[in-house]
Order: sequence, then C-alpha cells, then structure tokens
Amino acid sequence: MGCDGGTIPRRHELVKGPRKVEKVDKVAELVARWFYCALSQEKLRRPIVACELGRLYNKDAIIEFLLDKSPDKTPMESASHIKSIKNVTELNLVDNPAWSGDKESIKGDKYDDLQCARFICPVVGLEMNGRHRFCFLRNCGCVFSERALKEIKSEVCHKCGVPFQEEDVIILNGNKEDVEILKKRMEARRLKSKLEKKSKKSKSAGAASQQETSADSPGPSKAKNGKDCVNSSSGENRQIVFTKSSENGNPSVPGKVNKASSTTTKRSIADSEDKSEAYKSIFTTHSSAKRSKEECSNWVTHTAYYF
Repeated sequence: MGCDGGTIPRRHELVKGPRKVEKVDKVAELVARWFYCALSQEKLRRPIVACELGRLYNKDAIIEFLLDKSPDKTPMESASHIKSIKNVTELNLVDNPAWSGDKESIKGDKYDDLQCARFICPVVGLEMNGRHRFCFLRNCGCVFSERALKEIKSEVCHKCGVPFQEEDVIILNGNKEDVEILKKRMEARRLKSKLEKKSKKSKSAGAASQQETSADSPGPSKAKNGKDCVNSSSGENRQIVFTKSSENGNPSVPGKVNKASSTTTKRSIADSEDKSEAYKSIFTTHSSAKRSKEECSNWVTHTAYYF
C-alpha cells in the first residue's frame, strides 16, 4: 500500500538524518535576563534587588520566597544561595529619559524596540539592555557600566561618594567565569562572617564567666574560727562560745537561755579569764578585782536561788 494517487516521496522524507541543534535566540535571552525577574519571571519593577552572583530580582518575589516555609516549596536554582534578605542588595538605578514605557504598545500596533532599556549608566549614558557590561557596588547599590569604572578610576562611588574596594564590585548577569569568581568571593565572605560571630560569642561568654567568678568569690570574713567577738559594756573583748542545751538538743540562742546554761557559760568565761595570759597583761589589777567581786556576787545569788 502507499504511493497511490500520484504521490512522489522525496529524499528527506525517506532518509532521516541527524537532528539540528536548536539555537537559543540571543535577543530573547538578553531580554529574559535584563528585563524580567530571575525568580518569578515577571517584569522587573522597583524596588529591584541583585544577589551576590549578579542576578536581578523583584524585591517582592524574594520576600515571598524567604517567607514560604512549606514542605511543598519548589526548589529554585536561581535563588538557592539566598538565605536571608541580607544576601541581596537594593539597586539605585537611573531612569532612561528616552524610554517611553509600555503604555504606547498596549494595542500592539507599534514596534517594540528591545534595545531601548529603562535604565542607563549615570556616568557614560549607556543603556542597561545587555549589550554592555554593567556592575553594581555592594556597599551602596549604585549601578554603573564597566566602561565608566575603567575610564574613571576611583576608590569612591561616582554617585554617592561611598568608598569601595575591588571585591565590592559585582558584575550583573555575567558569564560563567564571572559567576565562578563571584561565587568564590561569596563563600569566603560568608565564612569570614561566621568566624567573626564565633569569636564575638566566645569573648562574651568569657566576660560573663569572669563576672560570675568575681561575684561568687567570698569577701574577707568578719568572724574567725566560728567565734564572734562582742564588746562588753565595760570595754572588754570577750569570746562567747555557744553550747548545746541538754533538754531540746538545739543550739542555745543568746537572750533565750535557761538559767542553768547561763551559770555554766559564766563559769567557763571566768575560768578562761583566770587562765589566759592576755587578760592578765592587758587589764589592771583594779579591773580584775572588780570583776572578781561581781562574779562572787553572781555566784552567791545563783546558789541562793537554787538552795
């Protein structure tokens, strides 16, 4: 069957050769990278941010991506390296006065010039349409063309005057080599920030431990050997030793002592005073005689009380 009706097959219909490699339209690729968000694939609108690898995003899309913590979240390769809003920089862009906008092409009866960009370089005046290499400063977010930075060499931003270094210059939508260099810088920068945070935490922990040890260290003890020195009314220094009561088994408290315990304490004090050489050398004979009279009177009163 076949070949009826006067059909003549051709060679390309019978012989199948190798498939042609599909080429990507360069103009369409530039438009997708410079006019649309790399995350949401929507048109870029202010505020516009850029990551440390030089990709352009809408700030609203980045915030929604970071707030989405659901398990069904689709992984995005273009934003996998963005962990917080601090990893992106808001760009300070300069509007192009020759750009008319999208209002005139709503009906579709006008030719859209894809080379006409919305933003330009404030120094040289080149349009940011992908035909020229552009970069931004990570410190301030100002955007310039690479030609402007090469022709006018300076260590200060041409627009706002913020100082910058060579590592702070990030190329927008660079090639593979540029992306690899920017990725190495990003990893080194994040590693350095982690080490600085760890050093700060260790220093704060060491300072807190020193404060705790200084607060817990005891001061000079006012009492020595568990005995309290009390100044009597006659100007004498006496050491009062608290003894245990035989009735309750609890240590006796001054002011609430039984009569029997008071007599024992007075006798022990009198014996210690007679035997100690310190009291004999310090006090005069007059004071000792007076003290012995008082003790004898106390002894007589106590014996009379018991008998």
